[in-house]
Amino acid sequence: MNDQQERSEIENWIVGFTDGEGCFSVSIFRNKTSKFGWQVFPEFVITQGQKSLPALKLFQSYFGSGNIFVNKRYDNHHEYLYRYCVRSVQDLYLKIVPFFRKHSLRTAKQKDFELFAEIVQMLIKRKHLTSNGMQTIAKKIQKMNRKKTSQFLKSSETIRHAPAEAG
Repeated sequence: MNDQQERSEIENWIVGFTDGEGCFSVSIFRNKTSKFGWQVFPEFVITQGQKSLPALKLFQSYFGSGNIFVNKRYDNHHEYLYRYCVRSVQDLYLKIVPFFRKHSLRTAKQKDFELFAEIVQMLIKRKHLTSNGMQTIAKKIQKMNRKKTSQFLKSSETIRHAPAEAG
């Protein structure tokens, strides 16, 4: 098997594995040291049990970034959970987003990825440093994975500083 064929097989495997087990998520949480008192936190995550740790190491090796964290569980699971996480905006922008733009996901997760990629782009362009940009990001987040209203959009300071809706 040649290197090109092997690389293509790994890339297809990464797409399939991500479709089944991956998550593109963005959170906004309070941070008093940031400009608006809120911080945007994007991450690409794959979670697996300890027996599948080699799969997470393959992700880390392929992308050359991210970390693997252990979640020592003491509930009804029989093994620890491990999380491969890429949180660096630069790595998300330069490695993760281009990969999944070139190799599309095949499930509804593709829609979450598209919103995720838009948010990462906004962070690179520093749009999160404006009130309007933060609100746009928060609205995009609401369309992803979870469907509840963002705490950022519900906060009194956000409501006070919100631009009037044209209508």
